[in-house]
Amino acid sequence: MSAKKSLSSQESSELLELLKTRFEKNKDRHKYIEWSKVQAKLEAAPEKLWSLNEMERTGGEPDVVGQEKGEFVFYDCSAESPKGRRSLCYDRAALDFRKEYKPENSAIDLANEIGIEILTEDQYRELQQLGNFDLKTSSWIKTPERIRKLGGGIFCDRRYDTVFVYHNGAESYYAARGFRGSLRV
Repeated sequence: MSAKKSLSSQESSELLELLKTRFEKNKDRHKYIEWSKVQAKLEAAPEKLWSLNEMERTGGEPDVVGQEKGEFVFYDCSAESPKGRRSLCYDRAALDFRKEYKPENSAIDLANEIGIEILTEDQYRELQQLGNFDLKTSSWIKTPERIRKLGGGIFCDRRYDTVFVYHNGAESYYAARGFRGSLRV
């Protein structure tokens, strides 16, 4: 692991305290999960802690939303699409396609840099069962290959108490559209 993708002991402690506070404040997101077990997994995986720090730094407010196959699952739980991950086209191919007014990055590339996965439609809908998210913004979601091959990308939001799935050219980007990620620890 490179020094760039690690946290100092103080940064780790501060992040763990912040995550613990969020975990305790939002117990309805992770019933039957004990913080001590989550913390032990995080302390044993410093590269995952670094990724969670990047999720936090970019405005995602990560929190535990479940447990699968012995791993704890974190999603970005910020009320709106993470502010530090907006104005991005969908992927590298879409970014390369743009000739003018290119965004700084793409959602897929940034997710890879952070070490997280972009949410799927099913995961996005699961998140929406835990609260009301993206009432003013929207979030890119994992686009099926058949749609992506035709130049499209899909995104979601919540309006009128309903989750909507939309399409756009993958090269498009908007100040109110970002992406949400997941991380397994």
